[in-house]
Amino acid sequence: MALDNGPVHGREALAELAGERVDHRFKGLPPDAYGLTLAELAGQRRNLFTDGFATPVLALSAERLEHNLKLMETYAARHGLAFAPHGKTSMAPQLFHRQIEHGAWGITLAVPHQVWVARAFGIGRIFLANELVDAAALRRLAAELDADPEFRFVCYVDSVRGVELMDAALTAAGASRPVDVVVELGAGAGARTGARTEADCAAVADAVAGTRTLRLAGVAGYEGEVPDADPERVHAWLRRLVALAADFDKAGRFEGLDEIVLSAGGSAWFDAVADVFAEVPALSRPVLKLLRSGAYVSHDDGHYREVTPFNRVPAEGALEPAFRLWTQVVSRPSAEQAFANAGKRDAAYDLDLPFAQVVRPADGGPERPAAGIAVSGLSDQHAWLRTGPEAELEVGDWVGLGLSHPCTSFDKWQLIPVAEADGTVVDYIRTFF
Repeated sequence: MALDNGPVHGREALAELAGERVDHRFKGLPPDAYGLTLAELAGQRRNLFTDGFATPVLALSAERLEHNLKLMETYAARHGLAFAPHGKTSMAPQLFHRQIEHGAWGITLAVPHQVWVARAFGIGRIFLANELVDAAALRRLAAELDADPEFRFVCYVDSVRGVELMDAALTAAGASRPVDVVVELGAGAGARTGARTEADCAAVADAVAGTRTLRLAGVAGYEGEVPDADPERVHAWLRRLVALAADFDKAGRFEGLDEIVLSAGGSAWFDAVADVFAEVPALSRPVLKLLRSGAYVSHDDGHYREVTPFNRVPAEGALEPAFRLWTQVVSRPSAEQAFANAGKRDAAYDLDLPFAQVVRPADGGPERPAAGIAVSGLSDQHAWLRTGPEAELEVGDWVGLGLSHPCTSFDKWQLIPVAEADGTVVDYIRTFF
């Protein structure tokens, strides 16, 4: 059963979102809807294609979004994993709460601003998959923890210096509750954050033990940063992480805890996490095996379609790409080229260019595959389309684009319509980047 891990004010904050009024801030919405609340507009169940939405407009598939939420809920439960999906992907509190309704333990975040957004919407369990040494942020965190005894917060530490900075800031803030920290094991030489060796991890743990303001809660890391990652290397690093937890436990470092936090898992190797975390030996306390994958919520048509672990374990199911960016052809200067009105301000492009998938003719004809049409480049406000002899494309046609990399798709849109398969818009997702 999913836990309601947000206080009442979180639900109230979500309700306030529904009362926000449509105006110039939000791209793609019908101009004649200005002044309506989002709840009123959703209640009208307008059609994305025929009821005044303007291009470019990004839409989430209602059916595919729900499918992805259910699939990862089932996957985590099947493998005995707790799940704290990475909220940086969407920065959408409505989706945070839907993820929690689908069994998530809490939400993972990356920087303090994201924590404050989550707290404003009542998220009661937060895993910060990053180091936190900013004194101002630590003062606010101390106040949040002291004001809400039910608030659970965990973050990385990877250096003695970081521990010293945290301790000084929390002491100066008069923090009464210690901050739970997990020692981050780095994924290898040249990888991102994390202590590089087990001896370094032990030194950090010793430093934590010497403070009043911090409590060692477990160990964690990110297998996606393993250099030259392949199944063998990723499994080997994850076994190092499990061994580190066991060694710390044997040394009595987790005395006084109700559970030991063991966390890993991005969106490319969560099958390896499930495999290795199933091998965790019996420790002195229950182990919270915390998975943190985030891109699953919308999935994509590019990078994550290629790297998703479900390609390796097809019997477990398959995620479905839920984004489609609709753009309109505004220029057709030659038989080999066309231009549409969505560009870098609207579409993710850091990993792959968008993918032309379907065309909706301007004359209202049936939707058809985007045969012979490819996105060859993006300007700030234009998509460059390369068109072959078989391409049927005219000025005014709508082109539906698939996207790669959810994290840099969500962040370009403050408000995203959620549309059913027939185009009926049933909700609007508000983001806070």
